[in-house]
Amino acid sequence: MELSDEIIINASKEKVYAALNDPEILQQCIPGCEELIKHSDTELEAKVVLKIGPVKAKFSGDVQLDTAGAPDAFSLTGQGNGGAAGHAKGGADVTLTADGPNKTILRYEAKAAIGGKLAQLGSRLIQSTAKKLAAKFLQSFADVVNDDAPA
Repeated sequence: MELSDEIIINASKEKVYAALNDPEILQQCIPGCEELIKHSDTELEAKVVLKIGPVKAKFSGDVQLDTAGAPDAFSLTGQGNGGAAGHAKGGADVTLTADGPNKTILRYEAKAAIGGKLAQLGSRLIQSTAKKLAAKFLQSFADVVNDDAPA
């Protein structure tokens, strides 16, 4: 499964990058995220509860960041296990492009593979759910980071 999207955020590239590395902001924006622990600058551990069609699962997983191109670009890879519901692994490439002093274009391209019960639900349901979750994250993130957001 592949996903890609972009959103304009009314904040400087530096502020957007800093927010993408702030576990409190990420936990607040990731749908279903119950816990997000930063073990180092490149390692995170997450616990997320998701409902995909008839299957509700609690995933625990690890995410590794590659910040070699930061703050213009970075990538992440991760894997999660939802017990009987199945497992997922994947990654994303994120680019941040300044569009003026206080506007940043965030683009991402992601790939994911799933197995177990989740894989039996059908690719259309998985794809549409993944798109909705990604859009929800991006909108929440933009709302939190936007400079013109009410305090």
